[in-house]
Amino acid sequence: MASPAPSDPAAAADALMVAYATPARQSVVHVAFEQGMSVRKAIEASGIVALHPEIDPTTARVGIFGRLVGLDDVPERGDRIEIYRPLQVDPKTARNRRVAKARASGAVEGRRWLPRDSR
Repeated sequence: MASPAPSDPAAAADALMVAYATPARQSVVHVAFEQGMSVRKAIEASGIVALHPEIDPTTARVGIFGRLVGLDDVPERGDRIEIYRPLQVDPKTARNRRVAKARASGAVEGRRWLPRDSR
C-alpha cells in the first residue's frame, strides 16, 4: 500500500509517487506499483485524500511529471502522479493588474506598452 518514502533506491524505482502541494506544505506518498493500475487507483491507494481533505479526486486535474493525464490513464513504473490545485487568479487578469499598478505608480515598466506618443 502507501508509505512515506522507501529507503531502498530499488524499491523507490518500483513505486509510484503521488504528490500534492499547498503553499503551506507538500506531500509525496509512495505507492507500490501494480501493472495496469490507473491514476485513480493510485490516488486512492496513496491515502493522500485523507491527508488533504480539500482534494476532490473526481474534479481535480492530475498529471504525470507535469503532463496532464486523465484519471483512467495507466502510469508507468517510477512515475510521479501530481494532483493540481485550481488557479486562484487567471494569469491574464493577474498580469493586467500588475501592469495597471505599475502605470499608476509611474514606473517605466508600466509605460512600456503604451503608444510612444502617450509616454
